[in-house]
Amino acid sequence: MSMSEPPLHSPGGSKAPSSHEADHPKSEIMLKGKRKVKMEKLSKDVVKVYVWELPVRVFHWINAGAIMLLILTGLYIGNPIVGSTTGEEAYYTFLMGWVRYIHFFAAFLFTANMIFRLYWVFKGNSFVTTNVLKLAFWKETFQTVKFYLFMKNRKPHYTGHNPLAQLTYLVLMGGGSIVAMFTGFYLYFEPQPESFFGKLFAWVPFIFGGSFSVRSWHHLMAWVFIIFIVIHVYLSFREDWLEKNGTMSSIFTGFKTEKTDKVETHGGEEQLVAKAAEKEAEHE
Repeated sequence: MSMSEPPLHSPGGSKAPSSHEADHPKSEIMLKGKRKVKMEKLSKDVVKVYVWELPVRVFHWINAGAIMLLILTGLYIGNPIVGSTTGEEAYYTFLMGWVRYIHFFAAFLFTANMIFRLYWVFKGNSFVTTNVLKLAFWKETFQTVKFYLFMKNRKPHYTGHNPLAQLTYLVLMGGGSIVAMFTGFYLYFEPQPESFFGKLFAWVPFIFGGSFSVRSWHHLMAWVFIIFIVIHVYLSFREDWLEKNGTMSSIFTGFKTEKTDKVETHGGEEQLVAKAAEKEAEHE
């Protein structure tokens, strides 16, 4: 999910006053990270911000690869469109077996990766965390929704994820992943109900229904992720095009370029950058 911050729009398409403060009110959301955000001054008006640290980028691409493997193999397991090419026993090709092995491997990789991402919330910079308990979070989420609906809005600029994106990741990558993992592990260990892990996930059907219902929930999550991927990719490219701040390249390099008066790091560093720019301007 991207975090473009447009000028103030009205339903008729007219713009509000052109001042930066009017178009882009300052975000009231303050997030604290374990590590300070690194920034490098490129010029008087532009800074390079280290938004996505290496662990976050590694998580992103492992997550993307695991999800794609899970979706492709999961859809095949649910509807095997390609069968054995021989007229003999399936043992000789073992196609479904290999697909299942890949699915299980991707599932364990996805789970371990999500656990690491949860850990990094408490170790990374301010761009890897969120705070839905603050009133400002919900106010700015509402303004962001209005922006995406092309309504008049007061959406601030965000160097990292906007609050709507944060909420989406929390619900889908958090809640959706939990549902997918618990239902998946139940189905995996269902043939061994007396095993340790079989007993560990024995509670799942009490929440999601019987075996068929659990499978349906698991399948539903796959389609939720498919829809999310399409929207996520579209909005990322859209953000990169509108903002010209390196949104797409940042998931490879970690860096975004921002105007000094627009950079937002939650920790007060943006004020330091602005003051440094003002001092430099005074000396010129």
